[in-house]
Amino acid sequence: MTTVTSPLAGRAIGLANVPDPVFAGAMVGPGTAIDPVREPSEAVAPVDGVIVSLHPHAFVVVDEQGHGVLVHLGIDTVQLNGEGFELLVNKGDTVTRGQAVVRWDPAAVEAAGKSPVCPVVALEATAESLADLHESGEVKAGDSLFSWS
Repeated sequence: MTTVTSPLAGRAIGLANVPDPVFAGAMVGPGTAIDPVREPSEAVAPVDGVIVSLHPHAFVVVDEQGHGVLVHLGIDTVQLNGEGFELLVNKGDTVTRGQAVVRWDPAAVEAAGKSPVCPVVALEATAESLADLHESGEVKAGDSLFSWS
């Protein structure tokens, strides 16, 4: 059982409310999404594990059970070419839950015309394997978003 915690402070809104059909349709995988607080912040690791994919706007952490969690910072933010994002770790690094991975500013993303909403997705999971899914309400970084069995 893996508990996936929020990488950011904000409001849980669920994947269906993400302004992107691929995430909203859970085509990437099941999970939830966070509408982040509009202030410069650090996105933190949602689980203990290894950074297997790292971009300015997104990262994947795989835990020791092989569960990969994607944190995508905003929608269409790949088009910002890394501007406004600062990587704080390297691909291949082992991180602990709550460790800062990327520093960014959701307000700047919004000012650039992109949505700052952050999908948090269980890769290669079935919807049935997730429980206690938070799809509404305020969350702080480190609060539980879902458990994955």
